[in-house]
Amino acid sequence: MDQISPPKSEALTELAARVRHDLACLDYPARPWVRPHRHPEGHVYDVLIVGGGQSGLAAAFGLMREKVENILVLDENPEGQEGPWVTYARMVTLRTPKHLISVDLGVPSLTFRAWWEAQYGAEGWEALGKIPRAAWMRYLIWYRRILGIPVRNEAKVTLIEPVQRGLFRVHAGGSALLARKVVLATGIQGGGEWHTPDFIKTLPKSRYAHTSEAVDYAAMQGKRIGILGGGASAFDNAQFALGEGVGRVQVFIRKPALPKINPIRFMENAGFLGHFSDLSDAQRYDGIDHFLSFNQPPTNDTFNRACAYEGFSFHPGEPWLSVRETPDGVEVTTPKATYLFDFLVLSTGLLTDARLRPELAALAGDIACWRDKYQAPKPNPLIDDHPYLARDFAFTAKTPDGADRLHGLFNFNYAALASLGLSASALSGMKFAAPKLVYGVVSQLFTDDAPEILADYKAYAEEEFSGVWP
Repeated sequence: MDQISPPKSEALTELAARVRHDLACLDYPARPWVRPHRHPEGHVYDVLIVGGGQSGLAAAFGLMREKVENILVLDENPEGQEGPWVTYARMVTLRTPKHLISVDLGVPSLTFRAWWEAQYGAEGWEALGKIPRAAWMRYLIWYRRILGIPVRNEAKVTLIEPVQRGLFRVHAGGSALLARKVVLATGIQGGGEWHTPDFIKTLPKSRYAHTSEAVDYAAMQGKRIGILGGGASAFDNAQFALGEGVGRVQVFIRKPALPKINPIRFMENAGFLGHFSDLSDAQRYDGIDHFLSFNQPPTNDTFNRACAYEGFSFHPGEPWLSVRETPDGVEVTTPKATYLFDFLVLSTGLLTDARLRPELAALAGDIACWRDKYQAPKPNPLIDDHPYLARDFAFTAKTPDGADRLHGLFNFNYAALASLGLSASALSGMKFAAPKLVYGVVSQLFTDDAPEILADYKAYAEEEFSGVWP
């Protein structure tokens, strides 16, 4: 970054004009077509998107390009704080390659590269290793504004109620909104919840936090922190905490060593990202079972950054057997020793289960999971709890009545992993995932209204030819 020149003040204005021109060139067909629906309770949106992070914005842009414009994105966070990037994410850079195609959906002027080069030039792009986390957030803010995506912030969705087939009442931010289609673009945790082991919950909540929570490391100057888990977020938090002045950080994992293989790197090819959902149930189950046998290792730069601090230590082969609060701190016992910490941080992953989502309380019983659709020779409960999704991210149902209640509800978050592989909330899969979602939503909007649309088509009588024989 030291070699990159300051951003050019006029560059983004010029890029905005380029974006508008590119979109105008691609604007075909340009005519609105979705039939408006009415309801006694008030306005009916064609699509409500829950989540204003990268997945929700990409979904909205994709729908707008298909002339589905009666949409609204809802996000629980203040404007500019959507997603994890300036809240609980603590890595210095993104883990994905800088040249990936993601929320731009193939429009060159909308790519992160175009945004970066407009400010720092081609030399700045070449000098860039990976995308800085804060820069990615600034890019998403620019993306949202340049495209005019309608987002309502500080509107937490608390319940999604089925009103009738193809109509939902969505409770958000103290009001109830009606929508024909609802897309859950709720990120990595949107299919369940972050996992905290039960034995940790015996401690006062003031003594621990999950890596997904806000942690004031700056207030822990000189303190001792123990981190459970060897996922990438464990080392993200370790190096961040030490950089904020924490005195000592120790990371503990159950396995004797960190994994050196990251299967995501193999999965990041057009065949795997685009067509994993085309495999048989048995092949998909086996593929995700293999994937879940690995923890995603930290990036080399994050691991090295943590190791560079004198106050860092790593303890492989030391699971936590018990924890106990004492007057001097939290006592953690492993098979090898007992340690004393002022605060604990948990990098213990997440659980996927629709029944854990409050907003799905009225629908979770209808949602078909993998256990309902496929009986594996060697069952994996982690996969069995995932929703069994259609190839366009639509929920599937256990019963015909459930299918009516779920019709129009799409799951565009990390819980799509078992059905569609790296896709919804994974940046590397966005190029392939977003078009599948958009196709599914638009297809339903069209086929739901097919009788009326076909009647309009047959009644069409606008004369085009006006020639007169000379």
